[in-house]
Amino acid sequence: MDYVQFGSTGLRVSRLALGCMTYGTPDWRPWVLDEASSRPFIRQALDLGINFFDTADMYSLGVGEQVVGRALRDFTRREDVVIATKVFYPMSDKPNDRGLSRKHIMASIDASLQRLGTDYVDLYIVHRFDPLTPIDETLAALDDVVRSGKARYLGASSMFAWQFMAMLSRQRELGLSRFVSMQNHYNLVYREEEREMLPLCRHEGIAVTPWSPLARGLLAGSRQGTTTRSSTDNLAHLWYDQQVMENAIVSAVDRFAQARGVPPAQVAIAWVASRPGITAPIIGASKAHHLSDAVAGCQLQLSAEEVAILEAAYHPRPVAGHD
Repeated sequence: MDYVQFGSTGLRVSRLALGCMTYGTPDWRPWVLDEASSRPFIRQALDLGINFFDTADMYSLGVGEQVVGRALRDFTRREDVVIATKVFYPMSDKPNDRGLSRKHIMASIDASLQRLGTDYVDLYIVHRFDPLTPIDETLAALDDVVRSGKARYLGASSMFAWQFMAMLSRQRELGLSRFVSMQNHYNLVYREEEREMLPLCRHEGIAVTPWSPLARGLLAGSRQGTTTRSSTDNLAHLWYDQQVMENAIVSAVDRFAQARGVPPAQVAIAWVASRPGITAPIIGASKAHHLSDAVAGCQLQLSAEEVAILEAAYHPRPVAGHD
């Protein structure tokens, strides 16, 4: 496993992050694994050298953090792993149990730490932009989280580039702890981030940790309806609906995978991992081969000709994943 600098910080992370949305309770989503089924994947990730684990409070409504926290405490030392969690989405039907208000952020970081069983998280991420809360309120609260020692770094997730830059600018103006990472939607069939967000992150020295690098399994051969997740994941059905373009890209991935004698997932991961400014793609795993394929994909070198062919069928599409 290779380890890379996390943007312009001194932190070093594995070239892949394990996305932990799949681990928690199937009571939340039918494709989520329970604790007993989740733990082997967390152990496998550690055995492969992955030190970066990405979860969120809303995954299984807190159960996900509990599952991940217990597994990491049992399998490794706290100082050897980088734990990220997130805040924004509703955790109940209560009016203040959501968003990026000071009230919700302060309550959420304490609840996440308790569920994870740790005194701090390495990376605290705002899961989405909150148009209802003044930016200064959110940023001051996040700065307090860092200054209290409850988080080492701050990150952001899918939003428009102007929103991210507005927050980065205010952090700079006010002397507050700054965002050091962006977790955004990016893969071969969704490349709108190349227009503004990725150049912004490169300019500002921001680490980029793309989510859904396999397009919810589409680029790994799990077409809609062939797995429990693909048949019940409404977001995947919403985001990946450009059938002519997507089929052409999937066909190109399959063709190069067959020529190289590797699974399609390796080709798709190789493309994402090799793009300028990408730090660590976030990989979900629910089958034994998912993580080993992802690790191998990071080591796969694509030629310039292969990259050009993989990218040729793409055309502009509506922004997806900011909600």
